[in-house]
Amino acid sequence: MTLPTTMTLSDDQAEAWDAVSMALRQSGVDLDDSLLMPPKSETTSVMAVIGKAGSGKTLLLAELYKALEEAGVDVISGDWEGKKRKDRRTLAILAPTNKAASVLRNRGVPATTIHRILYTPVYDPEYEKVAEWLAGQGDRPEIEGLTDQALDRAFASFEVNKSVPAALAAAGLRGSDFITGWKRREDPLDIGFIDESSMLDAKQFEDLQEIFPTLLLFGDPAQLPPVQSAGGMVFETLPDTRVKTLERVHRQDADNPILDLAHALADPTLEFHHFEDMVAQAAQRDERVVMAQRVESDLMARSPVLVWTNKTRIRLIHAFRAAFNAPADELIEGEPLICDGIELPMKHRKKRLDLEARGLIKGAQVIYLGPGRKPGFSRLHVMGAEQPQISAASIVKIEQDGDEEPFIPFAARMGATFLHGAAVTIHKAQGSQWDTVQVFAPDIAMAARMGRTEAGQPLWKRLAYVAITRAETQLRWVVRNRLGKPTGTLRIDDLEVPVAPLELTGGNV
Repeated sequence: MTLPTTMTLSDDQAEAWDAVSMALRQSGVDLDDSLLMPPKSETTSVMAVIGKAGSGKTLLLAELYKALEEAGVDVISGDWEGKKRKDRRTLAILAPTNKAASVLRNRGVPATTIHRILYTPVYDPEYEKVAEWLAGQGDRPEIEGLTDQALDRAFASFEVNKSVPAALAAAGLRGSDFITGWKRREDPLDIGFIDESSMLDAKQFEDLQEIFPTLLLFGDPAQLPPVQSAGGMVFETLPDTRVKTLERVHRQDADNPILDLAHALADPTLEFHHFEDMVAQAAQRDERVVMAQRVESDLMARSPVLVWTNKTRIRLIHAFRAAFNAPADELIEGEPLICDGIELPMKHRKKRLDLEARGLIKGAQVIYLGPGRKPGFSRLHVMGAEQPQISAASIVKIEQDGDEEPFIPFAARMGATFLHGAAVTIHKAQGSQWDTVQVFAPDIAMAARMGRTEAGQPLWKRLAYVAITRAETQLRWVVRNRLGKPTGTLRIDDLEVPVAPLELTGGNV
């Protein structure tokens, strides 16, 4: 097999590369000779590449993407597909959430969310001409209301990020100007790479197999299974011959104290108090690990505190709001929220697709920017989305302790629902990464005392593993139930602001 020349693969990565290459050859894509042919079989092919943090899954995914692109495979972004050619072969790189997709995009991999592939946009025919021109499939158009300068801005934007909606937004358009609706994908694609596949539930897995004859899952077996699953991960259902495991921790990660702590959790003799001693020792040696005596409220505005129980989550949220003097009856600019789903009847399916396609899917992290122009609407910044700023009908719930009903500071009759996002459970944090992560250790200590197990492993170890591997640069292991005062007010000026925010309108939504 011809391996990528830009990197040196470990033995287990090379073995995985060979196995994936063989599966791709069966689907008609030959990486050795950069040949594209019709699939040799109509049978769905599913493989998985699994490994713990630092084992090189993302690096392998990125190199496979480059090889497929060089072979002439079209990469489908989910925002616009262009003219379908009879002989073309396609690849889509997906993640369950915007935040997880943005982690890949920050590494040069054009990932999008599963929702953006399941549902495709319908463009206004006039603006379709602009998209075709940007993609090199048509001549520069003349569109009434779009100046040459606006088209130049669109072209410059597309050259940088390859996103048609972002380019049209740079030209001064809103999403409602050029996207007339959304439809369920009818035509299948060829190859799908799914990152963070430990988060997939059985229904999503079934949907993906309908779309992709060749499906490659990348996942971490040490993470927590989906909350509503039967207890396992989808790649655990595959035959052993279809799963390649990456065991080696690579050189570039070998001196990472955060990953060292994560891998130490595999020791079956390790007790919680021994692990905390290891955290304290790592903190003395390396500033990337901090044994923190309190939760820092400033950090909670952009990266939530990770906790085990909802009781702890609600208590920290209220402490955060009090620290920033947030009124009890309204939100203030800069408060973090987490999308908890869409509250719409089935007859408003199109409006549901509008919201989901713009990134408001369950688990999406957003920042509240202020009220919208219509009653019940909020202006929001969707973290990790390619077009982050939108206006949408919102139902915001501030949960209370015990059985008390949540307080709703304002609400549309129907729309996207949100919980406060200053703290989230470790389960909900899967798939996301933040520069600095605060882990509320008293919760994990409680899980250790309870002695619960999951998939044959102490639950506290799974919780700790998922929580600490969310940190990209610094892990703050918070050992006391205290909250530090903020150093300033909540901000929104650090968030990216496009030319024109997208407004999700229509009816009461």
